[in-house]
Amino acid sequence: MYTTQIMLSSIEDVRNFVNLTNQCDFEVNLTNSKYKIDAKSIMGVFSLDLSQPVTVEVEADKAGAFLEKLKAFQPKTEE
Repeated sequence: MYTTQIMLSSIEDVRNFVNLTNQCDFEVNLTNSKYKIDAKSIMGVFSLDLSQPVTVEVEADKAGAFLEKLKAFQPKTEE
């Protein structure tokens, strides 16, 4: 299993992320300290506290191109 943290800071980010996950033929989950939801559900994503980073969980052996596209949602690091 592959996990990484992402930030969904706007409604547009959530829409783009859910559209991306719905193109996958494998499970994608989002977790925070309390919940684990299906990342293909826009209502589920909006039920999470999106003011903090959330963790994406996918089966790494199936997720090659998806993982590259996920980088657009990873928190920006200050240099």
